[in-house]
Amino acid sequence: MKAAVIHQFGEVPRYEDITDPVPQNEQELVMTVKAASLKNIDKGQANGSHYDSHKKFPAVVGTDGVGVLPDGSRVFTFFSGATMAEKAIVQKGSFVPLPDTIDDVTAAALPNPGLSAWFSLVTRAGLQPGETVLINGATGITGKTAIQLAKQLGAGKIIVTGRNAQNLAMLPELGADVTISLLQSDDDLRTAFKEEFKKSPINVVIDYTWGHPAEILLSALTGNDLMAVAHRTRYVTVGSMAGPTIQLASDTLRSAAIELYGVGGGSIPKEVMQKIPTEILPQLFDLVATGKLKLDTEAVPLSEVSSAWERSGTAGKRYVLVP
Repeated sequence: MKAAVIHQFGEVPRYEDITDPVPQNEQELVMTVKAASLKNIDKGQANGSHYDSHKKFPAVVGTDGVGVLPDGSRVFTFFSGATMAEKAIVQKGSFVPLPDTIDDVTAAALPNPGLSAWFSLVTRAGLQPGETVLINGATGITGKTAIQLAKQLGAGKIIVTGRNAQNLAMLPELGADVTISLLQSDDDLRTAFKEEFKKSPINVVIDYTWGHPAEILLSALTGNDLMAVAHRTRYVTVGSMAGPTIQLASDTLRSAAIELYGVGGGSIPKEVMQKIPTEILPQLFDLVATGKLKLDTEAVPLSEVSSAWERSGTAGKRYVLVP
């Protein structure tokens, strides 16, 4: 079969022939792949920077996708791996049936940003109606999804940041109330944050950048009043597009009621994970089907995986590979 293959960490996947997958036990099924989205996690696994990277080579890239099972069911499979191919192995219980109202490309693109936003806003931050949310680095597809989901969950005010001026200007159409450019000087950016915080104390931060922008944001949240009344801020780090580490002053945590959380494999409770196929994904698919959640996608032939791989992550939309 044809697949997107790497032979070592750091390679751009190539469209190559590879042996068809074979089930190893009765829990495995062969799925005919119809669509697989290209995501940051796929790139991280392929270059070896992700904590759950490929263990042996050659390796077929891809973490999830849409396809047809042997019984004819059209499903989305999650946490499967090796999905950027004509066929892939899926585990029984690791897929969810798809409604006829959603096409293959949209169905493949939704779960990664949708689940990330859900876990961030609902599971980790516990967003409540009327609360103020700041989404740091919101111009990518996951940030855009988080804006829309926060709106659906009843957020009272949504503040967003980003580097891409064109994409940032479009975010009010999705529900953002305030936009802040990350291209400002550190002092100007810190001032912009503090001015907004005076108007609306921040309840929730969803951070896709980490690195230096997170340092500026956290410094703006740092208090300077020994007698100040605590205001709880749940800070959730989801990505590290601006850098994997930060410097965090002790004063920041001692002078403000900031709670730090993360979203990723190993951070979500088992009982929530069990709800993915039965409750969470069906709700997300319904939001798309009813027009309450929109995604920018582009279908790309699997044969063009190399060029799509190098272009992805720069346009604020999700490339979806179609065998």
